[in-house]
Amino acid sequence: MELYFSRFFPRLWATLLFIGYTIHVPAQINPDSIEISLLTCSPHDEVYSLYGHTALRVTDKTRGTDIAVNYGVFDFLQPHFILRFIFGLTDYSMGVNTIDDFCAQYSYYNSSVTEQVLNLTPSEKLRIMAALAENAKPENVTYRYNFFHDNCTTRARDMIVEHLDGQVEYKGEDLSDITFRHLTDSCTQGHPWTQLGNNLLLGVMSDRPTHRSERQFLPSNLMSDFSTAHITIADSIRPLVSETRLLLPSGPQVIEEEFPLSPITCALIILVLTLVIIFSEYHFHYRCWIYEAILLFLTGICGIILTMMIFSHHPTVNVNLQILMLSPISLILLYPIVRKSIKGGVHWWWPVWSILILLFYIGGFFQKYDTSVHILALSLLILCITRHHLSKRLVSFSTQKQ
Repeated sequence: MELYFSRFFPRLWATLLFIGYTIHVPAQINPDSIEISLLTCSPHDEVYSLYGHTALRVTDKTRGTDIAVNYGVFDFLQPHFILRFIFGLTDYSMGVNTIDDFCAQYSYYNSSVTEQVLNLTPSEKLRIMAALAENAKPENVTYRYNFFHDNCTTRARDMIVEHLDGQVEYKGEDLSDITFRHLTDSCTQGHPWTQLGNNLLLGVMSDRPTHRSERQFLPSNLMSDFSTAHITIADSIRPLVSETRLLLPSGPQVIEEEFPLSPITCALIILVLTLVIIFSEYHFHYRCWIYEAILLFLTGICGIILTMMIFSHHPTVNVNLQILMLSPISLILLYPIVRKSIKGGVHWWWPVWSILILLFYIGGFFQKYDTSVHILALSLLILCITRHHLSKRLVSFSTQKQ
C-alpha cells in the first residue's frame, strides 16, 4: 500500500487534533449535505507505493469542509521500524488531510487519484460519520497493521460496508486460482529485486487460493469491485457507486535505475562461476575454499532471516520451504566446514545440504519459488555433490605424487 511518511505529517499530534476538530457528528447535521467517496491512488515508482493507496473523502457542503481520511499514517523514524514491519508489529494510524493537500501529494509523484462517489442513504452517511468520529478518538486512532489482512484499503472498505443498511454484492466470478504471491508479483513488475525480496519472504500460505474479500487488500482490486457492486436489502437493489470522477490524472513517472543486473542474471552468473570453478578444481587439482565460504556465508545470512520469519505475526511468511536451501546452518558451521575444506576433507554438512536442496525442489509442488532462486539452488546442489568426489580425487592425486 501507499505509505504516508512522516515528512507529509511533520507533527502527528497536530494531525490527530485536526481529526478531532474535523470529524464529528453534530446533533443537527444535515446528511443531504454530506458526500462520502472512495479515493484510489495509482502507484508511483517509489518502492513503498507500488501497490497504490486508498482513502475516504468526506465533503460537507453546509460546513464547507472537504477532507481525505486515510489509514496509512506511520512514523518511519520510530525505533526498529523495519524489524517491526517484518515481524508484523508495526502500528499505523488514521490521518486527515484537506482534499487539496491530499491531491498535492500525489501530483508531486504524477500519480492519479480516482474518486468513486458512494450511493448512500442519509442513515448510512450518519453511521459512517459516527464511526469515523469514534475511530478518531486518541484511544482508537492507532491499529496494528497487516499488509494483506488489515491495511489502509481494508480499513476504508470496512468503514463503508459495515455501516450499510443492506449487503454488498459484487458482479463477476470470484476467481479461486489467484494467490497473494500472484497479486504482489503483478504489482512489482519492472522491479525485479523488489519482487525477489517479496518472494524470498513469502511462504507456503501465500500460495493458497484467495477469495474476493482477501484480494481487496489491493486498492485497484477494491476500486474495480466497487465499480460494479450493488447494495441489496429486501427487494431493493441500488448501485454502491453513483458516480466516478478523475480528480487527478496521472503524469509521466520518473523511473529510478535499480541494480543494472537482474536477479536471474546474477543467479546465472553464479551458476556459470560455480561450473567454471569446479572444472578448474578438477583440472588443476586444488580446492577453492574461498568460494565455498562466500556461498556458505551469504546463504546462511538469508537462512537466519527466514528463521526469524517463523516468529512473524504475518501468517504468510511463517512456513517457508526456502529455508531448506537457504539454511542458517551454513553460517553456523562456516568455520568448521572451511577448515575441513582447507585440509582436503569433506564436512558432513555437504551431503546433508544436498539432501535438503532436493527436498527444497520437492517443496516446489507446494510453494512457488522465484526463478533466480531455482537457479541458485542448482548451483548449490552441484557444489554439494562435487565436494565429496573432488576430495577423493585430490587424495588420489596426492597419493600418486608421493
